[in-house]
Amino acid sequence: MRSPMKVLLIGANGQLGTDMNRVFQAAGDTVFPFLHAQLDVCSESRVAEVLAETKPDLVLNTAAYHKVEDCEKKSELAFQVNGTAPMNLAIACQKAGATLVHFSTDYVFGGYEKNTPYVETDRPAPLNVYGASKVLGEYLIPDYTDRYFVLRVCGLYGVAGSSGKGGNFVETMLKKGLAGDAIRVVDDQVLTPTYTVDLAEAVRKLVLTGQFGLYHLSAEGECSWYEFTRHIFESAGIQAKLSPVKSTEFASPVKRPSYSVLSKAKVRALGVSLPTWKDALPRYLKQRAQKTSPVPVTA
Repeated sequence: MRSPMKVLLIGANGQLGTDMNRVFQAAGDTVFPFLHAQLDVCSESRVAEVLAETKPDLVLNTAAYHKVEDCEKKSELAFQVNGTAPMNLAIACQKAGATLVHFSTDYVFGGYEKNTPYVETDRPAPLNVYGASKVLGEYLIPDYTDRYFVLRVCGLYGVAGSSGKGGNFVETMLKKGLAGDAIRVVDDQVLTPTYTVDLAEAVRKLVLTGQFGLYHLSAEGECSWYEFTRHIFESAGIQAKLSPVKSTEFASPVKRPSYSVLSKAKVRALGVSLPTWKDALPRYLKQRAQKTSPVPVTA
């Protein structure tokens, strides 16, 4: 891919989409931002129409049905948004000569024991409908286009908040901590929380390599949700009433991976990497305090 690019951004007002928009624009790309109300990814005809109008070099699809509990109740919608809609995008991108970037999840794993980071060739084994629907999207895209990046990401948080979820994990914990609530967080689910500004910058670098395929892309390192929460309060200077618990103590209709850390060896070989999760959080808190997003410099 050449820089600058014409970029069609789907889901532009979401947590990830907001930072994608800022990062790509700051790098000099022309971004066509579309909200869900303007572009329903499930509409094959509307997708084709928008691509014909914008003639993009790159399509960034951040649209997803990611309310994990709701996916269990509305599985048909989950498979449509996370599975067949990406297939329609792949078909449209192939016809238009555009490259597709689609985001998947660490939740494609969890169905078998592992305590070392997952590599791209590991067998998916989702524990819930959300993960299964994302696996479908991963499998369908390569069948319909050869110009794609499928990116598995993990534990996203950004200043825009996750619009569909009403904030994000960091915001929820900060609110509880400041309210003086007693907070119990699981210490037996290990992942890698990832700041969406860092992710957006890495996505652009990866796209410019032109090395299409499936990649894992998240911050470096790993921690439990409890360790992450402790770091949130330490970084924010909040004395919180925090205690670790086991996931079995929370009644949930959804099974979640106990370990879902992703290996980034494949992207690192291309010269693409993200900072550690510990490094990212203070920068998130600083950006949040400023209430403005940084203008990143991207090579």
